Amino acid sequence: MPDDAAVARDAAEEQSAFAHPAVRPDATAAYGPHPDQLVDFYAPRGGEESAPLVVVLHGGAWRAPYDRQHITPFADFLARRGFAVANVEYRRGRSPAGPIPAQGAAAGPVAGRWPETFDDVAAALDALPALAREALPVADPRRTVVTGHSAGGHLALWAAARHVLPEGSPWRTGRPTPLRGVVALAPIADFRVADELGVCSGAVRQFLDAEGPAARAAARFEERLPHADPAALLPTGIATAVVQGRTDIVVPQAVAEAYADAAAKAGEVVGLTLLEDVGHFPLIDPAADACAVVAEEIAQLAF
Repeated sequence: MPDDAAVARDAAEEQSAFAHPAVRPDATAAYGPHPDQLVDFYAPRGGEESAPLVVVLHGGAWRAPYDRQHITPFADFLARRGFAVANVEYRRGRSPAGPIPAQGAAAGPVAGRWPETFDDVAAALDALPALAREALPVADPRRTVVTGHSAGGHLALWAAARHVLPEGSPWRTGRPTPLRGVVALAPIADFRVADELGVCSGAVRQFLDAEGPAARAAARFEERLPHADPAALLPTGIATAVVQGRTDIVVPQAVAEAYADAAAKAGEVVGLTLLEDVGHFPLIDPAADACAVVAEEIAQLAF
């Protein structure tokens, strides 16, 4: 268990990241009929005629209370760095009646929807080139980088690995998604390790709908893992970087390291940048130095 000082530091970092006001997009487009099937577009702030497209997938343990609004300051930060940005919303777990507990609390909203969360991310990525051409012509889909934070980091890695999903998977593609690369920020990247560590109060098992009686839960977990776990979907052949804070107590460093180890065993090199004295939230906090590191990692792949 994290000590009191680590918990206090994490709370301060979260407060800083969430203190920024939401930034309105320059355009919004729907990629499906559901109210959550939306993409917000942010134009690069430097007047560029053409700019790489950064696809942002927000975190929040795949739970309903945490939507794309909290990551809009990060999207704006990237736009001010010369990127065209697509901030993707997707369906998340249903919320219970009553007040929303703090993130990481034992009780509260269910994590994710099976299969709708995956349906949405796949549909959004497939639709984005056409949507960007119409909503944000300055965006160059040929220079696309996908990034995501926490649960969104998982989805970013998963989106880049659809061509190696098991045969018969509804989300499998016949060829790799045309990406310059993926930058995953404190991602829930290895489901077995995250489950063992109880990341986000059992969010992985909720996401896979693998709770309940032990035998049923174990069978469901093993059945769905090959379709959902980035550590099982290697190698991808797509340039991948992971940025992780060493003092992260929400998604600990061990999860990122397990993913990088799995990639190495599969014959693929994943860049793993470990930031000293950085927790979970500075990676998407425009006021934090770590956020500039993230932007540079994206630029190395995009430009």
